[in-house]
Amino acid sequence: MSELNPHTKHREFNGVVGALGITIFLPAVLEFFQLVCNPTYSIKGINIDFHQISEQLPTTSQQWLDLAFNTQVWKAYLAWFFGLVVLDQILPGKELQGVELRDGTKLKYTINGVSMSVSLIALLFSRLAVSRNFYLPELQFIYDHQLHLVITTIIFSFILAIFVYVYSFVPLTKPNGKGTKERILSVNGNTGNIFYDWFIGRELNPRIGSWDIKLFCELRPGMLLWFLINLSCVHQQYHIKGYVTDSLILVNILQAIYLFDGVLNEAGCLSMIDITTDGFGFMLSFGDLAWVPWSYSLQSRYLAIPGNEVDLGWFYFTAILLLQFVGFYIFRAANQQKSDFKNGKLNHLKSIETKTGSKLLVDGWWGMSQHINYLGDWLIGWSWCLPTGFQTPLTYFYVIYFASLLIHRQVRDDMKCQAKYGKDWDKYKELVPYKIVPYLY
Repeated sequence: MSELNPHTKHREFNGVVGALGITIFLPAVLEFFQLVCNPTYSIKGINIDFHQISEQLPTTSQQWLDLAFNTQVWKAYLAWFFGLVVLDQILPGKELQGVELRDGTKLKYTINGVSMSVSLIALLFSRLAVSRNFYLPELQFIYDHQLHLVITTIIFSFILAIFVYVYSFVPLTKPNGKGTKERILSVNGNTGNIFYDWFIGRELNPRIGSWDIKLFCELRPGMLLWFLINLSCVHQQYHIKGYVTDSLILVNILQAIYLFDGVLNEAGCLSMIDITTDGFGFMLSFGDLAWVPWSYSLQSRYLAIPGNEVDLGWFYFTAILLLQFVGFYIFRAANQQKSDFKNGKLNHLKSIETKTGSKLLVDGWWGMSQHINYLGDWLIGWSWCLPTGFQTPLTYFYVIYFASLLIHRQVRDDMKCQAKYGKDWDKYKELVPYKIVPYLY
């Protein structure tokens, strides 16, 4: 094993067993969500009618094949995915460099989230301008084929993960075209176990030419599909009921703010653990392409079903909107403070000088907890769930899942920093004892 790509000793998620469990369980969760949250079966409370769920499932192998490989749906999804790839390559943007890699190089990225978002919104408005009674067949197609699309995105994420795993063994041509060089593998995905490395991601930054597969999937097809799924729910309710409830409007507004904030601020992703540390395998492929659009849109899909409408009124509408902005303020202000500190703009704030030469901030937002930005992110999640009322715990799945995800990230970060900073990290934890929620956790 080379010095550039050391053998991975620590395995996340309890190794192969945990990876296998996630690979089977999470796709099943998405399918379950769709089976209990549709006009045929709309869940209320905590009781689940498994007989009624089973009646929605195919009974023959041919029906299963038709469900999983619907030609019309696959054509639509492939046009969506690769259409965005083309736009990602041709739309103008800002050229930035990523963090320094283990071989001393830095990858170049074209940050064009603004032009991508403007193009999508302009296309939607142009379609609305020529529509009759605001009817868009594209949005109706998404709403009517939800189960097909759920399964299609899951299968596609498997295929993409297989492709990037196999591709990681293809020799990388040197920039001058003479000879080959080693690919930079993920520090987490070089165990030698085929299944685990496929799951966690073997190569750090798989690319085809200038197309960075990981960054593209992080912010493009899944995030923007989430936006369209939400719009399809508004579209459905308007054309069935003749109006749209304030709860569904609020969920769409709050989630649109969040997802476009992510797309428009994609430069910040270049320093995130997903890009700098994690390889691109099934975990990220499935998470980006299937999990994000189909689990994060659960609230809109639930509220669009006849009988599930929730009328908030101005007081609760305003209170939930305020909760989102409080969460956003904490999230953005904390991240901005850390960025400014790293850039030498806030040297008056208290910090710890480490043996590595870097400083650990223990003041301001970052004196309150080690990951105060996570708290802001979690509050945002609550603002998405509360508009659904309290008819079923299903629509609160996101805040429960997201809390476990944030805690897992915090634990991973703690292990990484302990290894990097040693005793300085122990001192840091004495000064900032709370991990996410001040005075609680």
